[in-house]
Amino acid sequence: MNRVSIWFERKFEFTLPVELHPNVCARLRGTPARLEEIVRGSSRAALIRKPQEKWSAQEHAGHLVDLEPMWLTRVGDYLAGGSELTAADLQNRKTHEANHNAGSLDQIMVEFRTARSMLMNRVERIDPALFARTMLHPRLKQPMRLVDHLYFAAEHDDHHLACIWELINVGSESA
Repeated sequence: MNRVSIWFERKFEFTLPVELHPNVCARLRGTPARLEEIVRGSSRAALIRKPQEKWSAQEHAGHLVDLEPMWLTRVGDYLAGGSELTAADLQNRKTHEANHNAGSLDQIMVEFRTARSMLMNRVERIDPALFARTMLHPRLKQPMRLVDHLYFAAEHDDHHLACIWELINVGSESA
């Protein structure tokens, strides 16, 4: 079984043609449905299991919700026309403090779908010319166009979906 790569070790080359921003938006719009598909039928025990005290599948899902305000803030950064994107909390305090395992997965799913819908509604009203606007990503220390920011968010979604899938499926094989 292949292991999911470590997010902070990933390197990115932002070469996607700006004209493909609708494709990236379609991918982002589809994340809530893909998340629902991955967790469908999973037991609560499988969802909240924490191997080696790392995040559970449900905590990964909660983390997706926790980052939606940052993605939206960064879209605002592009609209405002600054030089550097708002920095993320690299310690993920919001996720660590949220106690997502104590809550319901259904509530996480509703919150994620609602937050993602807000993000996409905002993005879809943007003048297409702004998808080429560039700002510096504070952690990566490289320029990132708005289309790249959305691609980065989609890659982050997929990273956590892969982690969730692995936790549920690999965990069920060893149980």
